[in-house]
Amino acid sequence: MCETLHFVDACTEAHFSAMSHIHAMGWHAAYQGAVPAEYLAREVTDERWTPIFRKNYRLGRYHGLLLFRGDTPVCCGNYGPARGPEEMKNYLVSFPAGEIEGCGEIVSFYTHPVETSKGYGSLLMEEILRRLKAEFRSCYVFVLRENSGARRFYERHGFSWDGASIDIPFPPDQICVDLRYYRDL
Repeated sequence: MCETLHFVDACTEAHFSAMSHIHAMGWHAAYQGAVPAEYLAREVTDERWTPIFRKNYRLGRYHGLLLFRGDTPVCCGNYGPARGPEEMKNYLVSFPAGEIEGCGEIVSFYTHPVETSKGYGSLLMEEILRRLKAEFRSCYVFVLRENSGARRFYERHGFSWDGASIDIPFPPDQICVDLRYYRDL
């Protein structure tokens, strides 16, 4: 039996929970060795992002989108206007906002590790880009410098590093670097 693929705009507690789980699984798969193991174990839990996704939905500023295969969520992303200082005040770091005002941002994008290399991420990316294009002329996404697989994925979708980067401090004393990948829509 062939299970159908369909997009779901995140709007329920079950959606927020599924997105948070996919994020956690994605973090553990993608950042192992780059982000301190004790930080991943302590901070990156299945429910870590559920309150954030719930709040984003309630405020209507950032949109969560899931791709389902049948009843199974396989990947998800969050997108909206570029985050500024107010949106970043509870994060480990704040991103520079000046030159990206008026841009769209892919705030997060993860495929469940057991669902990678099946084309699901590309389907979701194309849908998010289509939606961003309705509101913005350009967009960007931050990607960990060490995440070469994600960097190649974004490059295949028309993004390129624009030279901007930001240090991300992970307790107790590790610094990772996020690169800003940009594209016109």
